[in-house]
Amino acid sequence: MPRPIEALIHIPALAHNLARARACAPDAKVWAVVKANAYGHGIANAFEGLRAADGFALLDLDEAKVLRELGWRGPILLLEGCFEMRDLELCSRLKLWHAVHCEQQIDWLAMHKTHEPHRVFLKLNSGMNRLGFTPSAFRAAWNRLNALPQVDEISLMTHFSDADSERLGADGIAHQLEAFEAVAADLPGERSLSNSAAILRHSARVRSDWVRAGIMSYGGIPDFPEHDQAFWDLRPAMTLRSKLIATQQLQPGDTVGYGSSFTADKAMRIGIVACGYADGYPRHAGSGTPVLVDGRRTATVGRVSMDMLAVDLDGQPEAGFGSEVTLWGQGPRGSVLPIDEVARAAGTIGYELMCAPTRRVPVTALHQD
Repeated sequence: MPRPIEALIHIPALAHNLARARACAPDAKVWAVVKANAYGHGIANAFEGLRAADGFALLDLDEAKVLRELGWRGPILLLEGCFEMRDLELCSRLKLWHAVHCEQQIDWLAMHKTHEPHRVFLKLNSGMNRLGFTPSAFRAAWNRLNALPQVDEISLMTHFSDADSERLGADGIAHQLEAFEAVAADLPGERSLSNSAAILRHSARVRSDWVRAGIMSYGGIPDFPEHDQAFWDLRPAMTLRSKLIATQQLQPGDTVGYGSSFTADKAMRIGIVACGYADGYPRHAGSGTPVLVDGRRTATVGRVSMDMLAVDLDGQPEAGFGSEVTLWGQGPRGSVLPIDEVARAAGTIGYELMCAPTRRVPVTALHQD
């Protein structure tokens, strides 16, 4: 029989989370962000669950091809634009919209031979300091694009660095929103400002013609632990689950795993789970990281190894060989272990865990709750 670990993708959860994005920003069109193989969920699965979106946003040209092959005829946006001049040929052929964030990309457009002008999204660096034109250079970039016959409509975009918190200013976005409004106020074109955190926290304030629903589409919470899935009414779209393949009875002083990082201070029973860092579970998740065994909460003990990890079975005498273990996501009998809670215990974020399951983990799409 195959090894018991598997990842489940919950198609109804994807559709529910997209509907939540629409409810939070009812006057905007919604990009379903499917970069990084749809945050690890698979492009085909994401397309099935998120096909009610107004468009799909991603980075990879091959993933854009897959969406077209799946039958999507609506907008597709390349969030980082083109990486070399020849990418513009594929943009023309697949009718892709693309971000423009640097002078080189404008130079490529000026040299590009096309029968149909391109729809571009001119990006402002409003304080994130990754991609985009500075406020002082933004207007000149717009003028260059506007003069090109290769360019059709110019939309405007930026990206908030702190929409998930109040670390900077009263609401975390004030300084960036002011920078955007100062340079873009009198320019024509649609706006795309809000990421998941801004959709959930700031839609009443931020006007976006297009919002970008990324992590929230998959049930991840951008402002966890301040808020959780129940607060935002989001559902986990991925479950990583396995089974117990052994149990061990420990005596006081017994240790568990490599490095003997866990020492039992009493008699206890542990279970061994068919899941390790070669499956994508974080090696740095220490003792105490939450898991569910048969839908009941417990925690890991000792170090995560390549193929296995150990969990505490105290208080669960009925658990044994073959018991279901939920590493994150939806468990049996309505139980849920939020991926963000696991990530926080492991010193990382839910985004990373979603993208982590490796090729040896089978993936199954579930079409019913």
